[in-house]
Parts: sequence; C-alpha cells; structure tokens
Amino acid sequence: MNSDLDSIEVGAVSNGPDSAEVGTRLLRLRERYGMSQRKLAKEAGVTNSTISMIEQNRVSPSVASLKKILEAFGMTLAEFFASDFDQAPQVFYRAHELPRLADDRVILRQVGGNIMNRKLQVLHETYASGGDTGEDMLSHDGEEAGVVVRGRIELTVGGQCEVLNAGDAYYFNSRFPHRFRNVDNEECEIVSTCTPATF
Repeated sequence: MNSDLDSIEVGAVSNGPDSAEVGTRLLRLRERYGMSQRKLAKEAGVTNSTISMIEQNRVSPSVASLKKILEAFGMTLAEFFASDFDQAPQVFYRAHELPRLADDRVILRQVGGNIMNRKLQVLHETYASGGDTGEDMLSHDGEEAGVVVRGRIELTVGGQCEVLNAGDAYYFNSRFPHRFRNVDNEECEIVSTCTPATF
C-alpha cells in the first residue's frame, strides 16, 4: 500500500464512507458553522474549487486532505463521521437535563450533557455542610476558575488556603494540588469551569 496519505482517497479506505457521504457531511458541517466555501478554503489552505467539488461529490478527498480541512473546525476524522449534522446542536439546557457527576455531600452537575471532545467543562457545584473533595488533593492538567454564588468554601491550592464568601472567585493552574471543603453550617454553591474537561 502506498504510504503517502495524500494518495489515499477516503472512499477507497476499507469499510470507509463513499465520496457522496463525505461531500454531503462536509456541506452540512460548513453550513452549521455558517462558514463560506471561500473562508473554509482559506482556513484549510486549499482552493475554493476543491471545497466545491468535494461538496458536490465530484471528487473524493484523500485522508490527508480531509483531515486538513477538518482542522479548520477543530474536528478529527472520527468525530466527523460520528457526528449527526442533520440535528442542530443543543444550546440550552434545563435544570433537570444537567447530569450529576457526583451526588453525595458534594453534588457536581455538568452543563452541556455529553462533553466528549469538548475543550471546556462548566459545573454547578453544591457542597453540603462538611462537604469535601477529599483529603487526597486533586491535581490534573489545565486551569480552573469559579465564582462562589452562595455560602462559603475553604479552598486550598498548593500552599495557599483561603475561605471564600459569596461573590468571591478563584482562578488557578490545576496542576497545583487543590481541595474544596465547606467548613460552614450552610450549603455552598459554586459555578465553575475547567479546561480541558476532567470529570
């Protein structure tokens, strides 16, 4: 088999999609992002006619070419073929639609449903009195930020420890060992974000 990816057509890959499916999916993806063919071509470093011919199913792009085009959307080949572009992405979420990642003295409710392959994670956190993320400090790649909406929380980051009140906020590198603990008698509520998603 030729090792040059540019010579391998997507439709020629074993058990892969045919060129008609690739063209149709690319058209729907581009329209979902409200991107013109000209802009996509510029972002991907290809000609306008290349994008047009792929979308009209007149040519089947190579694996490397399609991968390069999808990079303009921050999307992998796997995501491209697994996504349902006929269904509009969900933008609004009712309270009952937020999945619970933890449900005890610390309740973590995630915004956005399934966040696989997303770059950002937003959580609605509730700490009962005595609620604690644990004596084993948390640590992971990325950054975290949040605002205390109600109550008070003790936050330890590295060698620093502060009690934050409603309206106070935090922002730190998640590689620093950290711990959240409600030392008050009242429930504490936080809206936080971290990147990349960790839970």
